[in-house]
Amino acid sequence: MAAFLIADGGSGTEGPRSLTTDEASRLAITRFRNYQAQGRAVTITVPGTAGGLTVTGSVDYRHKVGYGVVHGTGRDRSSDGLIQWTPISVHVRPMTDAPAHAPASPPRSGWYERGLLASGSALDTSLSIALGLGGDRPDNAELLPQNGAAWWGREQVDGHRVDVMTGPSSPDRSGTAGNVRYWIGSDGTMYRVRVSVASQPEPVVIDFDTHTYVPVEPVPGTTPAR
Repeated sequence: MAAFLIADGGSGTEGPRSLTTDEASRLAITRFRNYQAQGRAVTITVPGTAGGLTVTGSVDYRHKVGYGVVHGTGRDRSSDGLIQWTPISVHVRPMTDAPAHAPASPPRSGWYERGLLASGSALDTSLSIALGLGGDRPDNAELLPQNGAAWWGREQVDGHRVDVMTGPSSPDRSGTAGNVRYWIGSDGTMYRVRVSVASQPEPVVIDFDTHTYVPVEPVPGTTPAR
């Protein structure tokens, strides 16, 4: 993620301070919790100078694939429709009257495929960030505080009491501590993530458990991820 992130100064008036051992342990396992869960229901709020986009759907963290519906916010509906994405590709199905939630089984026709852009697209950046929030092993809890991760405060997210923490510097880019902000529960469950994108005035916000998780089925005619 490091190539397109900038520092995120934001909410939380109590911090920053160094992480405690317990907080570092929870931050270290939060992406692994998503992987353990197989997948999570997500709402991705994508910023844009001409109006934003909202993606409502599911991310399968075992197979690295997401699926949902896109709605424009404060803009026309030309981007509305269904979307499925992997780390390298995006399938879109435009719809003039997109539903609130994507159908559990993707329609059999009407899809267009393109590559996922590494830069220059707030939507693709947001999709990539969402896929990156799961990992098949915990991070190193001892290294997180050493590399700048910090605690910022406590808040409530959808009835869950959470700690707000910022992540460490990227391994390949020093000075990036604080680029990603996490809202994490007492067991390490991730409830919200906010990331600032260099080309956009507002951050990408990813909220979890905003609706029921629906297992992701591949778009017809595509090869399921392994």
